[in-house]
Amino acid sequence: MPLDTSSYSLALLRLDGRRWNELRRIDAQISTQAAADGSSYLEMGNTKVMCTVAGPAERRGRAAGSGGGGSTDAQVVVEIGIAGFSGVERKRRGRGDKSVIPIPLPPTRRVAFSPLLGVCLELTSACGLGGSRRTSEMQTTIANTFATTLFTHLYPHSTITITLHVLSQDGSLLAACLNAATVALIDAGIPMSDYIVACTAGSTSSYSSNDESADPLLDLNALEEQELPFLTVGTLGVGERVSVLVMETRVQIGRLEGMLAVGVDGCKQVREILDNVVRRQGKKMLQSAVG
Repeated sequence: MPLDTSSYSLALLRLDGRRWNELRRIDAQISTQAAADGSSYLEMGNTKVMCTVAGPAERRGRAAGSGGGGSTDAQVVVEIGIAGFSGVERKRRGRGDKSVIPIPLPPTRRVAFSPLLGVCLELTSACGLGGSRRTSEMQTTIANTFATTLFTHLYPHSTITITLHVLSQDGSLLAACLNAATVALIDAGIPMSDYIVACTAGSTSSYSSNDESADPLLDLNALEEQELPFLTVGTLGVGERVSVLVMETRVQIGRLEGMLAVGVDGCKQVREILDNVVRRQGKKMLQSAVG
């Protein structure tokens, strides 16, 4: 079903009732799992992500002995598990796809969910994420982002594992994963230079329409991402220093600057929301310690 954009010039409202520069409702929780070193739960609209952090832990296996000339800083490992019920439509599996979708947990125990059986299976060996190319790209992007933001030099020969569980998808998935990971890393007490916050920005006109008067949009949902060009931008701190910039669609070069400016402004709003969540948690910890 094509996205109807005729109402933008009339009511200046999008299909979900927001204006072009409005974020969806963001709800974040910190310290949601006591067993993890750091944990968080984040909702951006109907996109819901749960994150746990393990470590810094001693590096094991071959990576532990690779000290000859290589970096001794901590290694950031990202694992993403996408639940089969997270999307509105279930994708048809190809012949090479496995019928088991692994949901990574800490190394001591791994569980996989089988859509055919409808049960969780315990795995004795490590396995990948079903060969999803987009998932692998997201893992690499998140790992590279936090590898340059965390003070990894303070934890030599160690590993920091970030595990993300996607419970619901409705657009801005990479941005939600980055935001959830930031809150979980703060909960784990791993020092970092500043918050990494992210959001999406798009354009009201597709690439083929060649409409020069297209307006930028902030925080796209899944329906808008399917029909409109968009990018994901992540900033470091309160300034406009861009740390993440991912674009998976084509867009006219003249619209890119406006989309980026709107995305950076949205990141400032997201940072304020996450900062309030962290500060509230800090006050609770102080009150419990004093009381």
